[in-house]
Amino acid sequence: MTRLPRQLSLLRNATLPSGEVVDVRIAGDVVEAVLPAGTAPAAPGIETLDLAGHVLLTAPAEPHAHLDKALSWDAIRPPMGDLELAIASWRVYAATMTVDDIADRARRQLLAMLAQGTTAVRTHVDVLLGDRPTRGAEALVRVRDELRGLIDVEIVALASQDSPDSDIEAVLDLGVDLVGGAPHLSRDPHGDLHRLLDLAERRGVGVDLHTDESLDGAVTLDEYARRVADWTTTVSAGHCTRLGSMPAERRDDIVAAVLAADMGVIANPITNLYLQGWGHPVSTPRGLTALRPLLDAGVRLAAGADNVRDPFNPLGRSDALETAMLLVTAGHLTIDEAYAAVSDSARSVMGLPVAGVAAGARAELLAVRAGSLADVVADASADRFVVHAGRLVAESRVTRSIADPAESLAESSSTATPASPRPTLAETR
Repeated sequence: MTRLPRQLSLLRNATLPSGEVVDVRIAGDVVEAVLPAGTAPAAPGIETLDLAGHVLLTAPAEPHAHLDKALSWDAIRPPMGDLELAIASWRVYAATMTVDDIADRARRQLLAMLAQGTTAVRTHVDVLLGDRPTRGAEALVRVRDELRGLIDVEIVALASQDSPDSDIEAVLDLGVDLVGGAPHLSRDPHGDLHRLLDLAERRGVGVDLHTDESLDGAVTLDEYARRVADWTTTVSAGHCTRLGSMPAERRDDIVAAVLAADMGVIANPITNLYLQGWGHPVSTPRGLTALRPLLDAGVRLAAGADNVRDPFNPLGRSDALETAMLLVTAGHLTIDEAYAAVSDSARSVMGLPVAGVAAGARAELLAVRAGSLADVVADASADRFVVHAGRLVAESRVTRSIADPAESLAESSSTATPASPRPTLAETR
């Protein structure tokens, strides 16, 4: 492997989801041209990457992460399948965390996501309770600055009902980008909703709220949408699982309000499929928002991995293809819709520039060894090239060896004539 990062000027022989095979010229951090394969002229000094056998896609963007919580499951070992107990166990553990501890886990998680192809991440960070409530934000701002140039990171201040405004302001003063929270969990959901929105207006920043993350609890999404209908800053709502469980008529009214506000909705399938429905042993409901009604209405829909190996989800592979697969199998989206939700649509909801394989787009690209987009999502091959801002920032190659079936059959037969040695079947990519 070559030393990374490496500036690229030309990608050759890449297969697009349409099946077309192309060359892609890159100028700095922008795609300059997309040409039929073999027609882009080579020249001395041009940094070229041959992508024969790979599908080239817009790189994933993660719209909803919790880097301060990531990879803490083994240290906490909380009760499984209960949101309130997960919150309680996290708060106990959070009181013991240092800035260095949070930064170390966040860095590992970001690099794992980058290796899989994600080149932009929006992460929530708790406004911690007790002394020094800014510890989590200090850690994530540090890691964001360390990895600048490899991966883009946005940070959201995740405030609880117990977080005073002064603590939220202190976190924002560190360079955190957005106001967040979970008003539906508050003693006064609507009061806390407006408190957070008032604060965001004072600061002139966008908002990304955890919204109505339950099957039968409070509903705040409609009021949230009405309040921000004329805002020009970024506004989005994460989870919204209550929207998927309410009667269709009310659901459709709220979806219309969300569309009118141009609010992005962020589904988080792995965490909500894990957390929701434990109290329903028969006909267990799916912990998903109303994916199809939102898409059909024209709402900008993104999807994220959310929690990775923490009290809110013990699993997760740090791979946007896992999220896309769940949107297909549990959410009944098409493969194209599912991949868009973790790439182009996620970037739109995050307020990022248009990226992908198109002239003028930002060169945020993922190449996966596969023959089609269906192969990409189904197999999730680890053979990948990751391009951020026109530079190759990660590459992975797989070597696989498989026993020769003829040799195995010969050895299992006691009457077989000893065969001459045969090489092991091997596949190196």
